[in-house]
Amino acid sequence: MHLSFTRLATALVIACTAPLVCAAQPSGLDNQIAIAARKVMAQYNIAGLGIAITDNGQQRFYPFGVASRETNTPVSADTLFELGSISKTFTATLATYAQAQGKLSLDDHPGKYLEPLRGTPLDNATVADLGTHSAGGFPLQLPDEVQTDSQLMTYFAQWQPSYAPGTHRTYANPSIGLLGVIAAKSLHMPFREAMQTTLFPALGLSHTYLQVPPAQMHTYAQGYDKQDQPVRLNPAMLADEAYGVKSNLRDLARYLDASMGLVPVEPVWQKALDATHVGYFKVGPFTQALIWEEYGYPVAPDVLIQGNSNAMAYDTHPTEPLRPLQLPQANTWVNKTGATNGFGAYVAFVPARKQGIVILANKNYPNEARVRLAYQILGALDK
Repeated sequence: MHLSFTRLATALVIACTAPLVCAAQPSGLDNQIAIAARKVMAQYNIAGLGIAITDNGQQRFYPFGVASRETNTPVSADTLFELGSISKTFTATLATYAQAQGKLSLDDHPGKYLEPLRGTPLDNATVADLGTHSAGGFPLQLPDEVQTDSQLMTYFAQWQPSYAPGTHRTYANPSIGLLGVIAAKSLHMPFREAMQTTLFPALGLSHTYLQVPPAQMHTYAQGYDKQDQPVRLNPAMLADEAYGVKSNLRDLARYLDASMGLVPVEPVWQKALDATHVGYFKVGPFTQALIWEEYGYPVAPDVLIQGNSNAMAYDTHPTEPLRPLQLPQANTWVNKTGATNGFGAYVAFVPARKQGIVILANKNYPNEARVRLAYQILGALDK
């Protein structure tokens, strides 16, 4: 039987550190979440971890541990975490918004928007290829010597692909970074401005940032590296576009609800969100949409673990193009992982069930543990 959030609303999360999201008595589900979360935290020495569950638009928050060992500040639903590559889903949404506005087409080629790229090998790819990691085999990161906009354009103009566009997937920050540059260019705005003054407000994300304002720094969790030393994001070229967003449980739960059409946003933005869920090709165990990765639902946990493995992130894989493109599907598990040196994150949602989960931590720990935790919790909602 489905365990509704109406019943959960009177529950208390064990050892919950944010009274506003807790009530008087723990439910069975709350106990399961607390036990599972604390097990992961103990195994990987995670200082703070937050979980948000959304069920048909009703949201529930589970904070554990501390945002900073130095200050002992407890994690709350408002604690800001670095999202790492989950940021890419926002970049993709900016591109589809530009397309919905008639300012950009995902079928266009990069040289249409960036003159230095016209006629280069990269110009054989499409904008959509950039958003699906299939432009031809970019490296995971930009070379360290690329430090300026001029050097960036020179790098892209001189880059030589290893594969024909659309035929192979190689997960890469330069690829989605260039997508962000093109999207912002088409909107005649700097990328950071387009995100912070247009996209985030339009989606109702009031505490999501590329640059955390001074007044919100007290909510910004301290990250910890593999040696448990304090660390935060040290941005490089294309960091904003590829991995620079900071957000909290409340905003990300709303983002998942908007992605499932459960909260009202302007039609042009709903069109943009929906367009990021269009499938372009099969690769390994999933369908590649614009950044989002989609699995036919129901799905076994081992399949999700394979799709979120290091092999999928670091190796090149041949694609099976979908013609026509696959329209957004309800019976799918849609997910994205993200990490920086000091943070690890995972988001997933199932449109047919109108359910989603957000897991944020101030340590980069294995994707497998994140996936198993999410799968266990979402599975418990229907018991």
